[in-house]
Amino acid sequence: MTLSVPPTALLSSLYLAPVEYYAALFHAGDALIEVHDNYRKQSYRNRCVIGGANGPLALSVPVVKPVEAKGLMKDIRIAEHGDWRHLHWMAIVSAYNSTPFFQYFEEDFRPFYEKRFTFLHDFNEELRQLICRFTGIETPVAYTSGYIREPLPNTIDLRETIDPKRPSGYATPRYYQVFAGKQGFTPNLSIIDLLFNTGNEARLYLMEKTS
Repeated sequence: MTLSVPPTALLSSLYLAPVEYYAALFHAGDALIEVHDNYRKQSYRNRCVIGGANGPLALSVPVVKPVEAKGLMKDIRIAEHGDWRHLHWMAIVSAYNSTPFFQYFEEDFRPFYEKRFTFLHDFNEELRQLICRFTGIETPVAYTSGYIREPLPNTIDLRETIDPKRPSGYATPRYYQVFAGKQGFTPNLSIIDLLFNTGNEARLYLMEKTS
């Protein structure tokens, strides 16, 4: 009997990425994060969507405009204006303070909104590593040394698939959401929505095979 080899997931560096990103990471044999792609505005690279009391709420990290027309993701710097860290953290607290597990994780996430990161990729990746630890994702992750134009066989290229402007084909497993009684279940929000609402059981939802 031939055993199938789990695919490599080719992903972008995203800010508090949606649930489908972590589901793909969970089921992959290994993962490559593309850091030599061109940065795109209004993508999940610097934006996440959380579940607020009045519906989905987008949070965007301001970035310094690249010197060249197209800046590589690895070179994108976080802009220091608008007090965005305080605003993001207050929005997260407002959205999730009444969830069952927010207080359990609060002190681990708070420092990300107090510390200054120079590069967006570093900020995204340290958050991803923290989330992988909490969700038990042990998939080996490496970073590209150059832009991958032709992915190798047995690679799932999700770099441009997971995008706020494109309808997602991912069927988010239904889980408890604190505001679902008011506005119904909201699929594919940021991974922190799943984590703060379900705690250690988040891993069980990521394990589900959906399409």
